[in-house]
Amino acid sequence: MSKRGYHHGNLRQALVDAALQLIEQKGPTGFTLSEAAKTAGVTPAAVYRHFAGREDLIAEAARQGYEIFADVMQFAYDSGQPSALAAFAATGRAYMAFARKHPGHYIAMFESGISVNRTPELALIATRARGVMEKAATDLSQHIPADKRPPAAMFSAHIWAMSHGVVELFARNSPGTQSPFEADALLESGIGIYLRGLGLIDPDF
Repeated sequence: MSKRGYHHGNLRQALVDAALQLIEQKGPTGFTLSEAAKTAGVTPAAVYRHFAGREDLIAEAARQGYEIFADVMQFAYDSGQPSALAAFAATGRAYMAFARKHPGHYIAMFESGISVNRTPELALIATRARGVMEKAATDLSQHIPADKRPPAAMFSAHIWAMSHGVVELFARNSPGTQSPFEADALLESGIGIYLRGLGLIDPDF
């Protein structure tokens, strides 16, 4: 984008797009605001019209990522209806699909060290994204006897943690880690084992 993009009101988004590109290439701490400005085609001084520092820029990239993520999770949940089991499983798969399709956003959200409470807007959209998986867990947990039913928040947190671990270790090529299985297969089997343990799907034997 040329420098005139600022006058057209596009600089803020151009800087976010530049940051996402640099985050993918160098990581969240591997670039400067000056590099983001250069990538966006503006002077470094122009950056400060919109962002006080690099962390503010990354936080905006994370906020936009959570917006996409929340929509992806909601679509996955809706696509599984009316089956609570299908809806829940779909949200787990959606996590990995998002990480693959939007790596810059994913890194800004989960690997940058930026707190989801950095801004009210970021906290709100992050809560919405988590809420979709919790809703899916709540629906599915109704099929578990009350005396054996884990809290829905714990239920969803377990699957979130499993999805995140598979993505971090095996879908994003963590240094030194290799698996004889595809990341998708690992996640699918892991979710299956978890749900069998809760009695939500039939034992596989």
